Amino acid sequence: MSDADRHKPFEGRTLLIVSTNYAPELTGIGPYATQLAEHWAASGARTHVLTGMPHYPSWRTETEYRGVWRVTEQRSGVTVHRRRHYVPPRQTALRRAAFEATVLGHGLLSTRLPRSMDAVVSQMPSLAGGVIAARLARRHRIPHIPVVQDLMGAAAAQSGMPGGGRAAAAASAAERYALRGAALVGVIHQSFVPRVTAYGVDPDRIRTVPNWSHVPPPSGDRARTRARLGWSEGTPVVLHSGNMGLKQGLEILVDAARLAPDIQVVLMGDGNQRDALLARATGLRNIDFLPPADPDDFTDVLAAADVLTVTQRASVLDMSVPSKLTSYFVAGRPVVASVAEEGGAAQEIQRSGAGILVAPEDPAALLSAVRKLAEAPAEADRLGANGPQYVARHLSREAALARFDALLTEALADAQGGPRR
Repeated sequence: MSDADRHKPFEGRTLLIVSTNYAPELTGIGPYATQLAEHWAASGARTHVLTGMPHYPSWRTETEYRGVWRVTEQRSGVTVHRRRHYVPPRQTALRRAAFEATVLGHGLLSTRLPRSMDAVVSQMPSLAGGVIAARLARRHRIPHIPVVQDLMGAAAAQSGMPGGGRAAAAASAAERYALRGAALVGVIHQSFVPRVTAYGVDPDRIRTVPNWSHVPPPSGDRARTRARLGWSEGTPVVLHSGNMGLKQGLEILVDAARLAPDIQVVLMGDGNQRDALLARATGLRNIDFLPPADPDDFTDVLAAADVLTVTQRASVLDMSVPSKLTSYFVAGRPVVASVAEEGGAAQEIQRSGAGILVAPEDPAALLSAVRKLAEAPAEADRLGANGPQYVARHLSREAALARFDALLTEALADAQGGPRR
């Protein structure tokens, strides 16, 4: 193979990525779908994306896309096909089902997709995206490669929401349909393998393709950033960044702020539980609600905090690895994770050595860990420094995209009956 072929290994291929989330969304799985699509476009492929209207993490359709039913855009060499769908302002089993149903219906009616494709890749969740991709793969007789970022069946069963049992059954059926016929299945963490094999997928067809750190390291002066944000140098700042949803159980941070007026709690982001959290925090002066930071400022804000947090409800055993963790590690601050020890987030924090685990939904335990770090700054700095080192060893974009290249190459070779490269 020539150097030119190595530089553009997918020259002449037509690829489709199905992902409900895509740029300009800056958090969640959107950045991973975006950077993967742009990477394959730069690798010579005619790359198309079937996606929804930007809405995450606020769960409100962005202003410029409101009232738009369908639109095709060119973004960084990628052809992006957007389809309108319902965006639930609050999460219930019924509303989530309506969200998935409209994504599915409008996706299946898409008529401007390429007539000939070589492979289709889906990001799961969403459920609808997996089903759409599986149907397109069967119609065109091409490989389908679902990438499991999370599985909704188990999450719906554990959610406690009305109708959760029926939602779990429907979600599991959709996941089984999407996964069982796949050429290969990518999982972002080994913890997903048992659940994927439980759907009847041969373990020999599962490949681990971890997420990567998609944000730059902090570059601003930490003291200046704190001063700009109004954070006192003498007050420990505990920050949570990302989606404010049911699964996160962010009430623990509001309750921690109530128990510890000497600690500043910051919730940065958006989501369908934001208003409820604001109401719960009424009267508290030591809690701030910030909008998502601008991309150029994001890691500087993370690095200005003393402790970064991940929280999940005790009733949810979540095997996924929150995308915020890759950004937290880059920021170089210690992480306190209020999560189940058996979950994906706990496993990743233990593997990185960049934080402390505490019991979920226990504000006193979380505060104890925060105070421990505040009283031992050298230990906090040591844990924080482990994050960037872990990113350099395991979460670089180059290494992750190379794994995706290998996954796609293997699936294409198998489809053609040729040797795997």
